[in-house]
Amino acid sequence: MFCIRTASAVVDGSPIDPAILSHDARSLTDLLLPRLSIRADGRSLVPRVTSVDPLMDRRSLRLTLAFPELEAPPTAIDVEARLFPYDGQHETFVNVHEGSRLTQAILDSRQPRVEYIAGSGQTSWKVIQRFVPAGVEHIWTGPDHLLFLLALLLPGGTVRRLAAIVTAFTIAHSITLSLAVFNLVTPPPSVIEPAIALSIMYAGADNLLARDGRDLRVLTAFGFGFIHGFGFASVLREMGLPAGALGWSLFSFNLGVEIGQLVIVLAVAAALQLARSRRPAWSRPLTVAGSSVVIAAGAFWFVQRVWFPGGMS
Repeated sequence: MFCIRTASAVVDGSPIDPAILSHDARSLTDLLLPRLSIRADGRSLVPRVTSVDPLMDRRSLRLTLAFPELEAPPTAIDVEARLFPYDGQHETFVNVHEGSRLTQAILDSRQPRVEYIAGSGQTSWKVIQRFVPAGVEHIWTGPDHLLFLLALLLPGGTVRRLAAIVTAFTIAHSITLSLAVFNLVTPPPSVIEPAIALSIMYAGADNLLARDGRDLRVLTAFGFGFIHGFGFASVLREMGLPAGALGWSLFSFNLGVEIGQLVIVLAVAAALQLARSRRPAWSRPLTVAGSSVVIAAGAFWFVQRVWFPGGMS
């Protein structure tokens, strides 16, 4: 059962008048329904409004919808709401009741869509299909995470050493990703995002300062991997995690991150090794030039995320 409630800021603080609402309910639903998209298992649904009720204590409305064309409970439900696109403060609350379990989501101008996946065993493949590509996409389009890894790869090393670096990073970010998704530890993005930028600067600076064979990249990857895991979690939570398949969604997203990460690592490591084998004299200049770019990018992101948080990536 769906329960969709819309809430816009009331300028004068006055509650909604039930008499006015009763008179204008049809006009209101005619206005709102075209701005509400609901799909079940990929099929667009045409809802029937069964009631429009004022919630006096919250100064908001509740629309209760029925879907006569559904013959059986759907596996995946996709809701997109842009009910009042001209009101930047407007929020739409979506409640999905499945048995005794209640799943809630808040849609607004920044996050107008949520997908709910029912909690049966049949949904595992659907979760994997959604969250593995999302993990790959995030690591490929998340330049800060990639740049941190690339900084650790710049000095080169044996396959065993590079594998240890990537494994340490994977273990660490998987731990904090799990903690954050299950709401056990949830530091704010205002702390995590600048810290990720600092980790990038540190990795680049360590490459320039390392001498006498000192190589702490495994420890660096492990230590800062905890911070990057919280960054992954913020993205995953914004996707609207299915309450009935939380474990599968977490596993699938993390698997996608690892697949995307592995592709990049193999490509970059191979390119660096090829360049060094053909031009051994380029080894140190490559590390210095690459690390300088890494430090500059990290410094830019740190300034942006501390003093201009609206531009956080």
